[in-house]
Amino acid sequence: MSSPDSSDGTSVTAAFFMFFAVVMSILVVVLIFRVMKCYCAKKVKRAIVRELLAAVAPPAYKAVEVWNVDAPTMETFLQEVARQKPVRFTAQQLCSFTSNYSTTLGAGGFGVVYKGQFPNGGEIAVKVLSRSSARTAEEQFMAEVGTIGRTYHRNLVRLYGFCYDQFMSALVYEYMENGSLDKYLFGDKQEIEWEKLHDIAIGTAKGMAYLHEECQQRIIHYDIKPGNILVDANYFPKVADFGLAKLCNTDNTHITVSGYRGTPGYSAPEFLLQNHPITHKCDVYSFGMVLFEIVGRRRNTNISPSESLDWFPKHVWEECEKNELESMTVACGIEEKDREKAIRMSMIALWCVQDSPEARPPMSVVVKMLEGGVEIMPPPKPFHYLYSIGMEALKPPESGSSDLTSEETNSYWYKDSTPIMTKYEIQIASS
Repeated sequence: MSSPDSSDGTSVTAAFFMFFAVVMSILVVVLIFRVMKCYCAKKVKRAIVRELLAAVAPPAYKAVEVWNVDAPTMETFLQEVARQKPVRFTAQQLCSFTSNYSTTLGAGGFGVVYKGQFPNGGEIAVKVLSRSSARTAEEQFMAEVGTIGRTYHRNLVRLYGFCYDQFMSALVYEYMENGSLDKYLFGDKQEIEWEKLHDIAIGTAKGMAYLHEECQQRIIHYDIKPGNILVDANYFPKVADFGLAKLCNTDNTHITVSGYRGTPGYSAPEFLLQNHPITHKCDVYSFGMVLFEIVGRRRNTNISPSESLDWFPKHVWEECEKNELESMTVACGIEEKDREKAIRMSMIALWCVQDSPEARPPMSVVVKMLEGGVEIMPPPKPFHYLYSIGMEALKPPESGSSDLTSEETNSYWYKDSTPIMTKYEIQIASS
C-alpha cells in the first residue's frame, strides 16, 4: 500500500508538466504569430516600395537587368523594347553582349561599331561613340536617342537601347546582315540585280516619308547617302545613322541650322548660303543624289585621267533634255526589262535636286512616282547654283507656291495615268 506522500508528489509532477506544456504551446503560437506578422509586413512593405519606385521612375527609359533571366522572359523583354522606349543598358551588359568587343563591324570619326548578341541569340550592332572635347559625341548621342528612339517603322533601323555613363556613350541597334548600300553600288562585283536596287530606293523613300510626314514631330535626317542606307539578309532597306538628325514641328516651314550639315556631294545647295532657311526638303535633294548613283551604279563624281570632272547628275540632265534617257540607261548596263524604271528614276532624281526646295516633291509623292502608275511631268533644269550661286536660284518656281503637296487633277510633279484598258473601253463606247 503506497504512502500519501508519494501520491502527492506524483500529482505535483503531473501538474507541473501540464503547466509547462501549456506555456510552451502558448509560446509557440505567439512565435508563429509574430513570424507570420513580420513576413506579411515585409511583403506589404516590398509591394509599397515597388509602387513608389514605379511612380517616381523616369518614364522615358528603363534600366533592365538581364543576367539571370530565362529565354521566354528575354523574349518578352525584347518585344517590349520593340513596342516602347529604348532600354538603358549598363557598360557591363554591353561588354557581355559583345564578348568583350571582340568583333568589329566598322569604324569612323564617330567611333567604332561592334557585333553583339542578346542572351536569347538576337544579333545586335553596338556603336561606341568617341568622346571629344568638342561635345560632338554627346550631340550625336542625343540626336540619335531623341529622334530614332521615338519612332518605329519597318524602313528605319531599330534602336534597342543605349548606354551612357561617365566612361562611355554607346547605342545598341538591330544588326543588318548585308551592311550598307554603298558597297553594292560602288564595289567591283555587282552582287544584286538592278531591280532589287529599285526596291531598295522605294523602301528608303517610304522610311523618309515617315520621318517627314507621319511622325508627331517631323524628323530631318540631314545625311541621306548610300552609306547610311542599310540592308538586311533579304536586302530590305532601312535608313540609319541619325547623328545629325533634328526634330521640328510639322507646322514649321523651316528651321535655323548653324553650320554645314551632311556629306559634300549629297547636301542641298541651300547649306552654302548664309542665313538661308533649311527645310526637310534638304533630305529630298540628298535622296535625289542617291537615285542618280543607283541609276548609274557609280559615284556621282569621278575624276578622269585627264583630271576633268565627270559629274553624272549633269550628264543625266543633258540626256533628259535631248530625250535620250533610254540610250543613257543602255550605256549604264541596265537590262531592257529594267530600263523603263530607270528612266522614271532618272526623272524623279532630277525633280528631287531642283534648286528651289519648294520645287522638290515631298517624299510621299516620290514614293508614288517610284512605284509607277502616274505619268511624271518633265522636270525643269536643275543645278543653276553651279553657274551662279545666289538667292535667285533658290526662289520658288513662278507657277508654284509654298504648298505644292495638295493633290489636284494634275500634280505639279506628275499626273495620273489612264490605264490602257480604260482607254480602250472609252474608244469602244464612243464608236
